Amino acid sequence: MRDATLAELRNSKSFFDMQDIIHIYDGRKKEDIGYFVPKYFQKEFEKFLEQIERQKKLKLLEKVAAAQKKDPIEEGSEADGL
Repeated sequence: MRDATLAELRNSKSFFDMQDIIHIYDGRKKEDIGYFVPKYFQKEFEKFLEQIERQKKLKLLEKVAAAQKKDPIEEGSEADGL
């Protein structure tokens, strides 16, 4: 991984030809901005993002299941849509 400032983005040809993940920060404010992931790592990064999305959905489903467990449907009652 390599560190780079926003000012280095001006020289875009050399910046975007890199095959390393780049940590971008604002040089003047010393503030973290994010990361640049080159196309070289596209497949691995997409798998990583899919895994994160699955984990988010699983957490949401666990919350829904817990809420449903606290509010079961009894005889003679109607479902509340959960």
